Amino acid sequence: MVSIKICGVRETATCDLLLKLRVNWVGLVFYPASPRFLSVTQARQLPDYGKEGLLRVGLFVRPKLDDIRRILDKVRLDILQLYCSDKQAETIREEIGLPVWLARGVKTRDDLLEPSQVDGMVIEAPFYESDTRPGGNGRKFDWSLTKNWNPAKPWLLAGGLTPDNVQEAIQQSGTEAIDVSSGVESEPGKKDPILIQQFVKNARQEYNCE
Repeated sequence: MVSIKICGVRETATCDLLLKLRVNWVGLVFYPASPRFLSVTQARQLPDYGKEGLLRVGLFVRPKLDDIRRILDKVRLDILQLYCSDKQAETIREEIGLPVWLARGVKTRDDLLEPSQVDGMVIEAPFYESDTRPGGNGRKFDWSLTKNWNPAKPWLLAGGLTPDNVQEAIQQSGTEAIDVSSGVESEPGKKDPILIQQFVKNARQEYNCE
C-alpha cells in the first residue's frame, strides 16, 4: 500500500479523519509565511495520534536550532522535514536526534542527488527566488524523472498532487510514498475532508493495481 502524508493540517477534525483513513503522516507547518502556519499554542491543541500510527512531521524552512528546540519543548514530533542546505540538515539531525527528511527541488535527473546524512527526501518541483514559500505551491515537475530511481533512503513525491492526478503521478514516478497539501484544500490553509478522502482512495487504488 502506498504511504501517504497530508501536510499543512491545522484542525482537530482533519487529524481525526487522517487517523480513520490510516494515513501515515500528518504534516505540521512551522513556517510563518505559509497560510498553513501553526503557532506552538495551535499545534499543542491538535490531537497526537502517534501511538495509533499517525506520525507527526514538523516542517521547517531554514530553521535555527534554538527555534526547533523551542517547539520540541512543547510539541511532540516524530520527524523533521527541512528546507535548507544539506549541511544544515545534517547538523540539525546530529543536534536534535530526530529523523530528518530533506526537501529537494528537481528540474532534471541530475538534481536527484542523495544526501548522505539524512533519513529521507521529499522530491518536488524546483524552488524559485520569486516563491514566497517552498512547498505548498501546487507546482508539478516531470514525474518521469524519478522512474527507476532507487536511492538507498526512502523518498516521498510531492508538488501539485490532487485527487485527479495522483494515480498518474504514482504510475509515472514509481513512488511508494506521496505528500499532498494544497491539492486537498478548498482554500489556502483549509483542508477539505471530501478531497482528502478522494485523494487517499485514488492513491491506494492505483498502487494496488500495479
